[in-house]
Amino acid sequence: MNRWKTSLAPCVAAAFGLLSFTLPAPAQDGITVEQQTGPNPVLPEPQLGLFPTMKISEIVGWKDGETPSVPQGYAIKALATGLAHPRELYVLPNGDILVVEAQAPAGKPVRHPKGLVRGFVEKMVGGGGGGSGDSNRITLLRDTNGDGTPEERTVFLENLHSPFGVALVGSDLYVAHADAIMRYPYNEGDTQITAPGELLAPLPGGPINHHWTKSLVASPDGNLLYVGVGSNSNAAERGMEAEKNRAAIHEVDRATGRQRLFASGLRNPNGLTFNPTTGALWTVVNERDELGPNLVPDYLTSVQDGGFYGWPYSYYGKHVDPRVKPERPDLVERAIVPDYALGSHVAALGLDFYTATAFAPRYQGGAFIGLHGSWNRDEFSGYKVIFVPFADGRPSGPAEDFVTGFLNEEGQARGRPVGVAVDATGALLIADDAGNTVWRVTATPPVNAAR
Repeated sequence: MNRWKTSLAPCVAAAFGLLSFTLPAPAQDGITVEQQTGPNPVLPEPQLGLFPTMKISEIVGWKDGETPSVPQGYAIKALATGLAHPRELYVLPNGDILVVEAQAPAGKPVRHPKGLVRGFVEKMVGGGGGGSGDSNRITLLRDTNGDGTPEERTVFLENLHSPFGVALVGSDLYVAHADAIMRYPYNEGDTQITAPGELLAPLPGGPINHHWTKSLVASPDGNLLYVGVGSNSNAAERGMEAEKNRAAIHEVDRATGRQRLFASGLRNPNGLTFNPTTGALWTVVNERDELGPNLVPDYLTSVQDGGFYGWPYSYYGKHVDPRVKPERPDLVERAIVPDYALGSHVAALGLDFYTATAFAPRYQGGAFIGLHGSWNRDEFSGYKVIFVPFADGRPSGPAEDFVTGFLNEEGQARGRPVGVAVDATGALLIADDAGNTVWRVTATPPVNAAR
């Protein structure tokens, strides 16, 4: 029988009066993460059990001198440390970097045993490992000469409600809170905003706000905003009324606040961004848990207007989830198959296309993806930043590890990547919400001048 490989397990077991807490389904041998990465993932039969397979990584943080690992020809160092749960990154036109520091909003407790287990897991794996200072704010980093050492670090916005996504259009800065999109006035060069925000559009929120992170992006012409709203459960166990307007991407008119559902059936869409070649909207999606360690693969996909992607009734197209009742064969029939699987339970949260010229040409137009890391598997997966090559606006080859080493040799988490972004020099930035650090990856030497 598998055990949790963490010092926290005995405490949880005692809390539930169990000598051995995990009651996993049988291991699904013979399926690797690589087999579940790409356009045609291997999908085993679902496995159901009283408690899900669990293996939780204890957060220990980075020791002095430790950094993640990067490929030969690249270097990595901390751009900022001592943050409080950095989750998302946004680079302003003048090169200033906004770091969104956020913790989950308080929610209504779930009192059934399986819900308590899930709540404990989410608390342990969903956020960071301490940090200094207040969270639920945005910090500005100003690195004028691009050397990776900011000359200024200021609190840009504070007293926010679990913020995540950020988008700037003209002089309007939009921040997606856990339950609303707020608009703030911004002037180039500002290091702090003190003006109160103005409500643009409410978003589904509490009292239970299961997936609270709201990814945000502006359309290329700036007229529309797109925001990801995750589901309010794992697989609709709270009923579909609790999922109203959730598991979806909303389109919001920037001038009027008018909203409509752009796409649905996306359990937890994050990292919304537009493909630089085709102009299509892309996202990474966290799929459902508790169907076994090798179901269901998280994925990277383009998003079709009016498209339905299966949740909760099916996954990866027309594979029916046996737990969801009543069934909806009409919706299953039109469920879209995602473009590219990323592996089961990797927790994909960050996405950015590389359009700069500082890295090798092979990275041009491809996607960097932050994988926060698994808990619902026998062996860890994720806990790294990967690269997916693109050609003609489509994935064109196997995913490659780009930034690793977030787990130490004992399987403890020194950090966990979330958002990724490309700075004004072409360096890759990574928000590490467990290590409370923003990392910066550069080519050595740069391949070309900054974009």
